Amino acid sequence: MKRALVLGLMVGFGLTFVGIGAALSGEWDTEITIDPQGAWLGALTLASDITVTYAIGDWSFASTTSLTGLGWVDQRFTAAADLGALLLACELKLDPGAPGGFIRWRPTGNLSLAGVEFIFAFTLSDQDTELALGCAGVAGDMEIWMEAIFGDDDDDICNLDWSSAALGLAFPFCCADVNALVELDCSGFVSAHFIAEGITTPNLPWFGFDAEVVLDLVEGKTVSLTPGFAFGDIVCFDLDIDVAYVGGEMTALSLDSFLITGIGLTCDIGAVSLSSTTDFLALPDGYFEVYTISTNDDGCCGPFAFDLTFSFLEGGVALFDLALIEANMEIQIASQFTFNMGLEVDVDTGLFTQWVVGFNVTW
Repeated sequence: MKRALVLGLMVGFGLTFVGIGAALSGEWDTEITIDPQGAWLGALTLASDITVTYAIGDWSFASTTSLTGLGWVDQRFTAAADLGALLLACELKLDPGAPGGFIRWRPTGNLSLAGVEFIFAFTLSDQDTELALGCAGVAGDMEIWMEAIFGDDDDDICNLDWSSAALGLAFPFCCADVNALVELDCSGFVSAHFIAEGITTPNLPWFGFDAEVVLDLVEGKTVSLTPGFAFGDIVCFDLDIDVAYVGGEMTALSLDSFLITGIGLTCDIGAVSLSSTTDFLALPDGYFEVYTISTNDDGCCGPFAFDLTFSFLEGGVALFDLALIEANMEIQIASQFTFNMGLEVDVDTGLFTQWVVGFNVTW
């Protein structure tokens, strides 16, 4: 009778999972980088990631394997479930080349109940543990969140002694929106921060500032002002603007200079996009100007994409200071197979410095 009951339960569960349906999918992404100027054994660099995902009902399980020229270098297992108001996730990270192989185990959860969101996250890593418990909700015009941390003391002992706590509030106050943060640890009260961001200035819509008040048992009370600028949406040309200022923390705030340090251009021309960036403060060995031509969302060539980048170096030896050319292309050969290739030519030295070939397979 017991065997018949167990068999009946197994068949029942099996039929249930069949009814729910399962799916096995995956992705294999590989790139091989070739340095034409390097020695043969050191000229090849491999990076390959293989991800396999099994989904059944509201659950999904995945395995990600990372390979390089050094072999099997990383392994991750994950699980996740969407159970309506309850979300669960778990990650196990392993290092195949390390003694023991274990790196981290991290289960997390999120529960939405009566307008309040409860969260937990447990981490076991490097012979230490941490447990974070928190909740968040809205009461009228006020947003409230709380968090308590247990463990996380880096003492190489797996314990969950209480470590710290924080209380956060967001609420309107007069003509500003204020964010408040109160921090505590085992010694008691640590600090309280009150921050108002994006305070506007009358008749100067492009100029505003952030204000912060900090109450600290050691440092006392600190008041800080930080200026901010908003010059509107980028339409075509974009200016890099740097405003230098001094003071603002318990002293008068002084705006010292207004600098245009660079200019950028972004536009679509038919099926391709053109972008350029000029940096007037580029370091002597840095590229002061970069132009890129690439396919845009309109897609000029079906399942094919490319980009060309030209970089200029001040004082370069080549014509017009052109120093570097980069080219990349990607073509979808089949619905589940994409091939990509890229190259890099250092015009300043006259060397072909990099060639990359890769592919992406999905199923």
